[in-house]
Amino acid sequence: MDKQFKTLDDFLGTHFIYTYDNGWEYEWYAKNDHTVDYRIHGGMVAGRWVKGQTANIVMLTEGIYKVAWTEPTGTDVALDFVPNEKKLNGTIFFPAWVKEHPEITVCFQNEHIDLMEESREKYATYPKLVVPEFAKITYIGDAGQNNEEVIAEKPYAGMTDDIRAGRYYDADYHRLKK
Repeated sequence: MDKQFKTLDDFLGTHFIYTYDNGWEYEWYAKNDHTVDYRIHGGMVAGRWVKGQTANIVMLTEGIYKVAWTEPTGTDVALDFVPNEKKLNGTIFFPAWVKEHPEITVCFQNEHIDLMEESREKYATYPKLVVPEFAKITYIGDAGQNNEEVIAEKPYAGMTDDIRAGRYYDADYHRLKK
């Protein structure tokens, strides 16, 4: 996709794949002006996926966007997107319990909110693991807003390669294989 981002509307409905400098790969979708969906393909919580995460999404200046949210795990996330330069800066604030027990979070979070909240109360929060990283955006797709097909199944090995190669979505941004 060779889109120039200028307004907030240009950003909303966009689907990204990016890889942090530490090698962690994420897939992220600006579902609308207050919601994001994402899948994690690499890193300590690879295999985790989430739909309908409430987030604060703003345009800082033309073509630069900030997105921030707090997960039911107690993890805080702040992302700064510079899509015209295919760059991103992210900071993830993992509670101690996620660092110590990442396997608890590796699931479709929406079906396990009670477990996330229970773990957040049961295990230690501090010290937080702060992960500030730059990332390279390796894919930008125009999925349109509120497209439930974008993040609709758990991640699998090679999924991001299939997406980048055009083997995952059709021209209307619907999954090819269900």
